[in-house]
Amino acid sequence: MLKHLAFAASIAVLAFSAINRAADEGKVIRIGIIGCDTSHVPAFTNLFNDPKAEGDLAGFRVVAAFPGGSPDIPSSRDRVEGYTRQLRDKGIEIVDSIPKLLEKVDVVLLESVDGRPHLEQVRPVFAARKPVFIDKPLAGTLADAIAIYELGKQSGTPWFSASSLRFSPGIIGNRLTKDVGDIQKVEAWSPCSLEPHHPDLFWYGVHGVEILYTIMGPGCLSVERRQDDTTIWVTGKWKDGRVGIFKGAYNGKSDYGATITGTRGTKQAGKYEGYKPLCEQIGRFFKTGISPVDHDETLEMFAFMEAADESKRQNGASVTLESVMNKARGAR
Repeated sequence: MLKHLAFAASIAVLAFSAINRAADEGKVIRIGIIGCDTSHVPAFTNLFNDPKAEGDLAGFRVVAAFPGGSPDIPSSRDRVEGYTRQLRDKGIEIVDSIPKLLEKVDVVLLESVDGRPHLEQVRPVFAARKPVFIDKPLAGTLADAIAIYELGKQSGTPWFSASSLRFSPGIIGNRLTKDVGDIQKVEAWSPCSLEPHHPDLFWYGVHGVEILYTIMGPGCLSVERRQDDTTIWVTGKWKDGRVGIFKGAYNGKSDYGATITGTRGTKQAGKYEGYKPLCEQIGRFFKTGISPVDHDETLEMFAFMEAADESKRQNGASVTLESVMNKARGAR
């Protein structure tokens, strides 16, 4: 196994050397898209294909896409054709398989709005050792999230997954803030529309959970969940005594934000600032191979959300993240 990992890592290094050489020589780094059923697809394409792009967004071009789509999710099924047409109209080649896509590109944006196919869609990407950004949710189950984590490690392929909320300056800038002293509690909120094929928070609540983890960092031990007709509350206890609360509106409108309480006072996190900060991080990642988000933190976020569902099943009882991780690993 160690020899296998070392070989995979060496191949990944060679692949990245080729990408870096292309960037240094002024050659375009070719991006391929998997899944054309989310508004992220045209938005990200416009940012990377902008001839005036600068800094971390410069030097890329989306050149090919595989439409994908999930027939049992209306927001996927009903949008894939339109977004695919938008890309085709921009001169981007549409292919009928992921292997064909991988022949034409250097790096990959896995954009399928449905988290369930992500594991199978990323397998050939890891096998080809193409650096990949996996859009939220990382997977449709915690077990699949763990499998992606382990496959990425085994192949030595650089990858990361994140919500665009993480990189808004007014949110990520609070991770190490001393404005309020030492952080004691964070309450983060976001819309939390539900989708029956995903755990409750995976589909859209992941945005608010990502805000919470961006500011708090990892280290949650257990969660308790309660809800009424409009809102879900998940209270997490961190190992150092801090408290992190997610508030998700699943029946009604909500914005994005957080309140941070520390030893010297309270402040509000900044507002959401669109997709550009995330795409800048993706561009930097594609050029360096360094994930801006620790993979262990990403996995813990999904354990937090799965534990929230387990707490619901247990009528609001406290559920440890370790217990749902062990269960998910056993399910595989």
